[in-house]
Amino acid sequence: MPSLSPASWRVPLPHTAAAVPVARTLVRTALAELEHGADSDTAELLTAELVANAVEHTAGPIELVVELLPTCCQVEVHDSDPAPPGDLVRPAGGEPDPWQEHGRGLLLIRALSSSCGHRPAGSGKAVWFRLPVVPAPRRPSP
Repeated sequence: MPSLSPASWRVPLPHTAAAVPVARTLVRTALAELEHGADSDTAELLTAELVANAVEHTAGPIELVVELLPTCCQVEVHDSDPAPPGDLVRPAGGEPDPWQEHGRGLLLIRALSSSCGHRPAGSGKAVWFRLPVVPAPRRPSP
């Protein structure tokens, strides 16, 4: 794999459910075009969860920030609500009810990312996760 220099994208998203597939496509395209070693399927899934949460739980603009670094991929979703995102870092009481339609997104982000969190950003917050670069399998020498 060639040495990567940091690359980043900052893209405003619509505050509708249409933002979710747009964000997934942006992350998949960024990882594929740069042949970045982070797991694209996991990055898409976790991005979809962050964007869906922002659409459902906030009222203002949403922005996707994707940063591809030599050792990891970091995805942030910025929104205008300064309140922290529920139980992202620490689970709030027990496992989600398996019969409920909601409640597993933040659990997935905690379980599948190498790290995650939130921070103040502008007039709201940024909720983020990181995925490590997975080394390409070595091919046997001829």
